[in-house]
Amino acid sequence: MGSAEYIGGELELFAHATNWKAYLGRQISPFLGARVLEVGAGIGSNTHMLYAGQARWVCLEPDHSMARRLKADRTLPAACEVVEGTLSDVVEDATFDTVLYVDVLEHVERDGDELSRAMKKLAPGGRLVVTAPAYQSLYSPFDKAIGHYRRYDRHSLQAVAPYEARLIRTRYLDSVGLAASLASRVLLNRSLPTRGQIWLWDSLMVPLSRVLDPASAFSFGKSILVVWEKPLAA
Repeated sequence: MGSAEYIGGELELFAHATNWKAYLGRQISPFLGARVLEVGAGIGSNTHMLYAGQARWVCLEPDHSMARRLKADRTLPAACEVVEGTLSDVVEDATFDTVLYVDVLEHVERDGDELSRAMKKLAPGGRLVVTAPAYQSLYSPFDKAIGHYRRYDRHSLQAVAPYEARLIRTRYLDSVGLAASLASRVLLNRSLPTRGQIWLWDSLMVPLSRVLDPASAFSFGKSILVVWEKPLAA
């Protein structure tokens, strides 16, 4: 079984970022099919946020302690199945309508190989959905402390996309958070932000970003969302 120990400590903190999770959920939900493979499910906060009656939802988690916690979570929907490991531990002939990476790909050293394996798990017409921290120029002690290999922009993500993948959406999100980071680096110059900083960002900046992101055509932001589609079978 493939496994890894997660060195980050931010999941509990960001679980309280309810405005951000709701905003991110609205951006991702249109691309979720009936069968979802969530890679790097963590402590399940994104599962709870995004699940909307899907017939099957596989929570794939390589960290043993987190996978054990997920398996013990009786509040997960009955359709959710927890698998400890990596993509190679998912049943070989299983196919999904969506493979989902929510702030996970930046933790994967060989990201291009990872996305190629993910594409093989998709049914024809299925969607590969990735969210990640944006702009390598913002790479910080916070990124390093939680095991990020890199941050992304639209070009670097497209560069590691599977060759057959058809790009259907690219959006930057949280323009206000980006502006605050560029101005002061308050959230990024620490190994971990405080709960108060998370509250300030989530309560004040994210609601503003929800208004300003569409006004700027989602052209800049602290996070990036990219969606690819697997071509239909010939």
